[in-house]
Amino acid sequence: MSDAEQPDDGTAPIESTDDRGEYEPTEVFPRSEEMDLRSGADNCTKVGACDAECPVAEVDDDFAGPQFQGPEQWRLATKGDTELDDSLTKCSNCLRCDTGCPSGVPLGQMHNTARGKYVQEDQSLSIKKIRNRILANYRTSAWLASKLPRTSNFMMNFGPVRWVMEKALKIPSEREFPAFATETFREWWDKRGGPTVHNEDKRVAYFHGCYSNYNTTQVAKAMVRTYESLGYEITVPKQKCSGTPMFANGRLDDARRHAKVNVEHLGNAIEEGYDIVCTCSSCSLALRQEYPELFDLDGIHEVAAHTYDALEYLRIHEDLDSKLEDASVEGFPDVAYHAPCHSRNQGLARQALELFESVDGIEVTDVGDSCSGISGTYGWKSEKYETSMEIGEEMFEHMEDADAEHGMTECPTCAMQMEHGTGYDIKHPIEVLDAALQ
Repeated sequence: MSDAEQPDDGTAPIESTDDRGEYEPTEVFPRSEEMDLRSGADNCTKVGACDAECPVAEVDDDFAGPQFQGPEQWRLATKGDTELDDSLTKCSNCLRCDTGCPSGVPLGQMHNTARGKYVQEDQSLSIKKIRNRILANYRTSAWLASKLPRTSNFMMNFGPVRWVMEKALKIPSEREFPAFATETFREWWDKRGGPTVHNEDKRVAYFHGCYSNYNTTQVAKAMVRTYESLGYEITVPKQKCSGTPMFANGRLDDARRHAKVNVEHLGNAIEEGYDIVCTCSSCSLALRQEYPELFDLDGIHEVAAHTYDALEYLRIHEDLDSKLEDASVEGFPDVAYHAPCHSRNQGLARQALELFESVDGIEVTDVGDSCSGISGTYGWKSEKYETSMEIGEEMFEHMEDADAEHGMTECPTCAMQMEHGTGYDIKHPIEVLDAALQ
């Protein structure tokens, strides 16, 4: 066989003979327009570093870790007549396996692709499937609850209602539902008339996500105050959910519909000179990593390239150390800081620690690299609740050992878990920065 006839995908040809007696390579894998991850799967050297990083595998001996959930399940997913293993649903989507792999295998992308196919092909009707779809589409539930926030807050944590939810939807009664704001962030933003600073040289488009819009509006407002105090013009484009809870529940079709809206409107903002900033680590990870991995949409790579964590962006573009040199934080006690897995995936594990280490009035203690265990919707499922709490036990212990009675993190669901496991009040780093710059 000549060099020109050798396949360029790294696989050895299987030779066959046609009627003329000539040898031609046979295609081992059928041609497909779908994204080909075979080269990534072939890079898996089976060293087990990803399994060692997996928090679910650490506490659940029956869980086949990322080596199987990534390359092997993806290979099964490419075979139309092969049944996928239901252990796909045990993965929490923390994506620590991606950062743990020394060979750069796209484990999370493979797993999300396989899980999406598993959910799509499962035509059964069950309570858990209904619940998973509700959890995946939190934005819809939050929108409805925001219409009567006080009533929603009472009912969602009312004992008999919680008992019914656990029995009917398998949502653990141990969890405390987060409070809905009496005024959403977008309502507040519209009421104030939009931006108060206009600056063609410093522009950011705020992707607030669902939680900061409907629940922790104080985080979104702190972001606005911080950026405007530094001279930034802010726009708040039309947006839907980032898709993170949809990825985690295999609802890739739902996630794609939301991504299409986000990419269109964020892309328009980029064309007008805006960069994108997020206050939720899972939202920024979705926009800059999971979108281009899973979807082929016009402008998706531009959105990914222009997306930043809110603290990260300021550390790149502003001399925050100088601005905080004489700053003092009033009203914020010492905090135990947890770096979310989705911040670590973006190389941002120490940004808050480094920023606040010399600020008077607050001491920030790192509680280590353990996972919080909640992983978005994962810890909101009755069958996963005990596992999520077992994963988070190390973090709880480190928080309680720290000389602090409050916590800090960039991830809203990590904040839920931190508060749930310790009773501490949890702050976002942007709230601390806002207080320091005032």
